[in-house]
Amino acid sequence: MDYSHLEIRRDGAVAEIVLNRSAKHNALSRALMTELIHCAESLRDDVDTRVVIITGAGKHFSAGADLSEPRDASGGRLLRRRQIRIGPRLIRAVREIDQVTIAAIEGVALGGGCCIASACDFRIAAEDARLGYPEVNLGMNLHWQALPLCVQLVGPARAKRMIGLGGQHAAVELERWGFLDELTASGEALTRARAFAAECAARPPMPLQMIKQSVNAVADALTPAIMHMDHDQWALTADSDDFAEGIRAFRDKRPPRFTGN
Repeated sequence: MDYSHLEIRRDGAVAEIVLNRSAKHNALSRALMTELIHCAESLRDDVDTRVVIITGAGKHFSAGADLSEPRDASGGRLLRRRQIRIGPRLIRAVREIDQVTIAAIEGVALGGGCCIASACDFRIAAEDARLGYPEVNLGMNLHWQALPLCVQLVGPARAKRMIGLGGQHAAVELERWGFLDELTASGEALTRARAFAAECAARPPMPLQMIKQSVNAVADALTPAIMHMDHDQWALTADSDDFAEGIRAFRDKRPPRFTGN
C-alpha cells in the first residue's frame, strides 16, 4: 500500500516507520492514524522484518492529535463513539506488532505521540526531547488505553503527575523515572535506535518475539477489563464546557478558566 502520511524505509531485517507530516509537527490526523494501523497490522505476515523503528520526520516525533481537524457530528453519538475508537485501535496495533519496536524520539512527543512511544518496547530519545500528556489542560482525560502503559513505565504516583498535571517533561527526567530507556545527543536518537535495532535483529527472532509477547501479556493482564470504556470517558469530557474552554484557551494562547461543568 502507498502511504500519504508515512514513509517506510528498510535496511535488512530492520524497518523504519516515519510519521511524515513534518509541516504539522507530525500531528496525528485521522488519515495518518489509519495508515499507521494498516502498516502495523501488515507486519503480521512479515517474517523477514525483525525490528521496527518508529520515528518522526523533521524536528519532532509527534505533537499529538491534530486539533485542527473538524469534529463531524452529523452521524450522531453512536457513530462518533465508533469513530473515536481509532485511538485505542492505533495503540493496540502498535503494541501487538510481533517484532521488537523502538521509538526514536527527537523534539516533542505529546499526547497521542507520547502514547505511541509508550506502546513500543523501547524508547530512545534525544536529551533535549520533551514528552508529556497535555490532554488534561484541554479539559479531557487521557484515553487510547494508554494510561496503563504509563503506569507500567513510571509507577502510579509519577503517572498521576504526568497525566493528571499535563506538563511537558524533560527527557533527562523521564530517563531517570524509567519512561525512557536511553538518551542521546540531540539529533542522534535515530542513529542509536538503528544500532540497538541491529543488536536485537541479531538475536533469534522466535524466542525474542515470544519473550516480548509474554512480558506484554503479564503487564497488560488487567488492561482490557479496566480500560474498555476509556473512549466513553473521553466522549463525556469532550462534551463538557471545560473541554470547549480548553480548546478556546489553547487557540487563544491563554490560560484556561475551568469551572467543572
